[in-house]
Amino acid sequence: MLPAIGLSEVSSILAQHMVAMLRIGAFLLASPVFGGRFVPLPVRIMASAVIALPMVISVPLPDPGVIGGLRFVPVVPTELAIGLTAGLILTILFGAAAVAGDRIASTAGLGFAAQFDPASGGQTPVVATIFGLFLLSVFLGSDGHLLMLRLMLESYRLLPIGAGLAPGVISTAGIETGQMMFAAGSSIMLPVVSVLLLLNIVIGILTRSAPQLNVFSFGFPITMSATMALIFLYAPGLIAAFDDLVADAARHVGQMLEAASGRE
Repeated sequence: MLPAIGLSEVSSILAQHMVAMLRIGAFLLASPVFGGRFVPLPVRIMASAVIALPMVISVPLPDPGVIGGLRFVPVVPTELAIGLTAGLILTILFGAAAVAGDRIASTAGLGFAAQFDPASGGQTPVVATIFGLFLLSVFLGSDGHLLMLRLMLESYRLLPIGAGLAPGVISTAGIETGQMMFAAGSSIMLPVVSVLLLLNIVIGILTRSAPQLNVFSFGFPITMSATMALIFLYAPGLIAAFDDLVADAARHVGQMLEAASGRE
């Protein structure tokens, strides 16, 4: 006689697997890597299913009889909220690169040079797009995606399925993440914007003292050349700033999970 699994057992395992996929799937939906519009929906579903497989045998899951009852209904939004909050924290902090690139482009006069960004679905300045791709490369190159997935898998230990969230954790995490995004964007753009501001002051003084010098024919090429040179020279520091941003994002997600579990 060959061993076999009954249909009821298969249904129970699939139901528990679907429950384990809720948190992981919500995180992948809101994260900047898998959450982009350029990633097809079947890829996200398969990634959620594969990543959630170890959770079926390594973490305690609700009984299949409980999953089909009304008592399990509040668990679904809680699981989705945990994954969405972690993914949105990462996405919001990734917005620091777009903020810095947008301010640099506006200061350099490149605000009109915009192109379609498949990640956001709108028009984005070229400098902001370059910074976003640069940050994404640093994030993947430093194994930040593996670190974030590890944090999400460890979240099942801190916040077991069915555990309640501490009140005010999500709103507090969102406010703190917004503050961190603007602070990080300001620190990233400040070196380049400061030099460009001084350069614009010098160009303004020169055009004021010599009216025959046209601002567009004289100042614009100098500003463009200076911007390209500054970004090239600032590349090593930009890598370090993006690396710190990835570390801050991972640390902030871990602090949010600890605060949600009440262990902070």
